[in-house]
Amino acid sequence: MTPGALITGGGSGIGAAAARALAVRGYDVCVTGRRAAPLRAVADELGGIVAVADTADPAAIAGAVETAVKHFGRLDALVCSAGTGAAGTVTEQTLERWNEVLATNLTGVFLACQAALPHLLNTQGTVVTVSSLAGLRAGPASAAYAASKAGLIMLTRSIAVDYGPRGVRANCVCPGWIRTAMADGEMDDLAQRSGGERETAYALATESVPSRRPGTSAEAGEAVAWLASPASSYVNGAVLALDGGASVVDVATLAFA
Repeated sequence: MTPGALITGGGSGIGAAAARALAVRGYDVCVTGRRAAPLRAVADELGGIVAVADTADPAAIAGAVETAVKHFGRLDALVCSAGTGAAGTVTEQTLERWNEVLATNLTGVFLACQAALPHLLNTQGTVVTVSSLAGLRAGPASAAYAASKAGLIMLTRSIAVDYGPRGVRANCVCPGWIRTAMADGEMDDLAQRSGGERETAYALATESVPSRRPGTSAEAGEAVAWLASPASSYVNGAVLALDGGASVVDVATLAFA
């Protein structure tokens, strides 16, 4: 039987790229998220299905899981790519925005995994979560986002420990700058402040990254699909930095370069 995959945040960015990469590997894909139009575009492209759902809504995400299982007859992979951000330091951040970020980036993943794990246990399937370099390294004015992404890393490891003995693997990718609509928006903001254009901003943001460029959503999608597939069958609880080498740089020595 053809394996089935559910991708949250599957209408754009890394989620859509992961859906494409999984489809190439022979998976039936169900993309879920809050916006029907981009989800439908991805599903139509791949011959997949759509389940419109807010990941932070327990009933909605449980319904998305059941939709995938009903159509595919099984669930072999869950990719948690839905995410949001709200810039601000601790004193600048509002409780409302803090809660919104954690609801999507952390609690939403918990809810998706809670709904999917009974099915993944049946297939000895996989969970792949999309955290961020911000979950490994602190950046300015990113308290809510960074805290949520750091929590997501440990949630993923907890799933690996608790369900690995029963055949389920859970791994996490931590992207740095990846060309997505969300990243483009941040680069446009940086360009306004620095007096340049989007490409100039990307160059500025990656000038200390060993690869000297942002990644593409396709590159990120390939990494996610590899972790979700049997090709990575002995990888469990891993945290893969998908950042062009940014996380290995000793920033205190850059002045000597």
